[in-house]
Amino acid sequence: MSFSALTAINAYAQAAQAGKTSDATGAAALELLGKEAGGTDFGAMVKEAISSAATATAGAEKMTVAAVTGQAELVDVVTSLAEAEIQLETVIAIRDEMIKAYQDILRMPI
Repeated sequence: MSFSALTAINAYAQAAQAGKTSDATGAAALELLGKEAGGTDFGAMVKEAISSAATATAGAEKMTVAAVTGQAELVDVVTSLAEAEIQLETVIAIRDEMIKAYQDILRMPI
């Protein structure tokens, strides 16, 4: 079974959207905490990272198609693919750190 990067990004975006609609009170509380702490909204930051990775992946796919039709240089294709890969790896690293932090919170004694 094979998955593309865009499929994974779309799945994360759908999961984030489902979480946002299913727990509006929790999202409002997190937003309030972010505003009180004087920081930026973490959910918006994650959403922006996912959106940026999806845009980079779509651009890389367009460049690949353009190269196949002879309308783009190979260097441009490799550059766009590397950019998309770096952004996807960043999103995955953020996801892994979020899961690790959640697990650490669960292990905390009450």
